Amino acid sequence: MGPGEKRLIIEKAIENPMAIIAERCRRSLYYTVQYFWDEVSADEPIWNWHIPYICHELEQLAIRVANKIPSREDVVINIAPGSTKSLLCSVMFPVWCWMNWYWMRFITGTYSGTLTLEHAEKSRDIIRSEKWKRLFPHLHIVQDKEAKSNFQIINTEINKKGGNRYSTSVGGTLTGFHGHILIVDDPLNPEESHSEVSLRKANRWLGQTLSTRKIMKTVSPIILIMQRLHQDDPTGHRLGQKKPVKHICLPADIFEFPGLLKPPELFMQYKDGLMDPVRMPREVLKDFEVTLGQYAYAGQFGQNPVPAKGGMFKTDMMSVIQQMPTHHEIVDTVRYWDKAGTQGGGAYTAGVKIAKLRSGKYLVMDVKRGQWATHERERIIRATAEADGPLVTVWVEQEPGSGGKESAQATITNLDGFRAYAERPMGDKVFRADPWSVQVNNGNVLLLLGDWNKEYIEEHHFFPLGKYKDQVDTSSGGHSKFQVKRRAGSVLGRR
Repeated sequence: MGPGEKRLIIEKAIENPMAIIAERCRRSLYYTVQYFWDEVSADEPIWNWHIPYICHELEQLAIRVANKIPSREDVVINIAPGSTKSLLCSVMFPVWCWMNWYWMRFITGTYSGTLTLEHAEKSRDIIRSEKWKRLFPHLHIVQDKEAKSNFQIINTEINKKGGNRYSTSVGGTLTGFHGHILIVDDPLNPEESHSEVSLRKANRWLGQTLSTRKIMKTVSPIILIMQRLHQDDPTGHRLGQKKPVKHICLPADIFEFPGLLKPPELFMQYKDGLMDPVRMPREVLKDFEVTLGQYAYAGQFGQNPVPAKGGMFKTDMMSVIQQMPTHHEIVDTVRYWDKAGTQGGGAYTAGVKIAKLRSGKYLVMDVKRGQWATHERERIIRATAEADGPLVTVWVEQEPGSGGKESAQATITNLDGFRAYAERPMGDKVFRADPWSVQVNNGNVLLLLGDWNKEYIEEHHFFPLGKYKDQVDTSSGGHSKFQVKRRAGSVLGRR
């Protein structure tokens, strides 16, 4: 740039200083957040390092979309609540994009329609503000398209209508709407994150509904921002699909939750292991752990829905052995079944074979597990009993209701010739698993080496927040069959 050009820029800046500020906003989402902060928040801002970092990542994504550069990579951001994530991603980001590309269209959603509209209203407030009018007098909201749920931008310099923001809740309708960028901010209500119905609803909506609303199939991304709540929450579900994804995972304390930081080079940004030592020092994090409980705290602040000290099952206490014990070392053996009738999806049928050893330990010898249709399931249960032999007692969990009773009885009939029994267990799965967890956590459970080991251990690791519970449930059911039931008054003290 020559001296003459520099002088011209200086003269224009003196003549119209607002033009310089407008240009700084267009060039930097982080500057935009700082400049318009007072329009949407009464809180004193704390400019922790993660804010400019996330802003930069969003800028790069928007530039790629604006230039129609193909990429099948969505973005998943896992970060603790209270980290300015919604203001950055759901409020400021669409506004910044319109400064540069007035034509961009957005679809935004959260678990709550009210919350989604609140984010949209804040975006709209920025565009209606005096600050905005001084910087971008040519960008307005179309008067007959200014509802919080769906408002549209117009560029009066060229007299063209541009992009829009359509806001909905997870599970809501999207018929007729498409977006260049799709933003999902907190798709699950933390209070409902244990509900399998809520999990399926959120995952199905993201995977089958929202994903079809991309304007450019090979260009338009989904941005998912949330704290972890469950193994099969939308983050876990998305990462489990083995599709390209940019994963940004920022635990509040990487000393307490090691190995989860993504990308790992951000380690240098942490101070004494803390992501945000001002807003989330360790004493504040400890208060959250007490208030939320260890599981919720681990998910929301550690970005791992298993407590740092281990969940209900300390799976590192399980030992894998390569050789079967001798016959005289085994006291008794049972095979316990938990049936499911869905073929190719949904819940699993599982049958766990457990032996009690004379040493007092328990040996998990085998796991049969699959998603089988009813006739195939009954065939496999019968064939397994024949392979186990007559010395193995078979138990079948009976589901509630007359249908569950009839299904269990059909299996018992199918096992004619074997010692087979049905039972209707009492209490929920977590309550029933507690005695089994005591044995695991005290190192009293052995696993015979097999290709089922990995999934078996993983399910115990995530229990009770894991996607599946069938192997834990059948293991706790089988373990209960070895316990001596004492009648009241049957054990007398010595005189």
